[in-house]
Amino acid sequence: MLNQETDSYVLHVNAKDDLPWAAAELIRFAADQKIWLFEGDMAAGKTTFIKAICEVKGVTDAVSSPTYSLVNEYETDTGERLYHFDFYRINSEEEAMEMGALDYLDSGNLCLIEWPSRIKSLLPETYLLVNLEVGAGEARTITLKH
Repeated sequence: MLNQETDSYVLHVNAKDDLPWAAAELIRFAADQKIWLFEGDMAAGKTTFIKAICEVKGVTDAVSSPTYSLVNEYETDTGERLYHFDFYRINSEEEAMEMGALDYLDSGNLCLIEWPSRIKSLLPETYLLVNLEVGAGEARTITLKH
């Protein structure tokens, strides 16, 4: 449901099979926004949803969690480059800067960021916030907000 007053969009997903639809809706809602922040509890499905987004965008590589590498780079079938970050294990914003986080964020390419609260002061002023809330079974409520 789109809420024009808050510029947010709530998606209700009942099963993993609904994720490609939700991913397509997110892509449409995001418009030209290149920084997407994924928030949610541990095991809320952030990486699983990002896999669906990558699939819908035409990524041909295997998509996996960058928990230990911090960032994975993917390319779509049209040559678009995407960066997938997982900052859960990062110790400091300085560590993120040392691995080149600002260069990625300023690249103009799509950046999909899990655990963005770990690098809060490095984030740009504008971004798309994607919040995942766990429901019963595979159900998720996904709230998108500019």
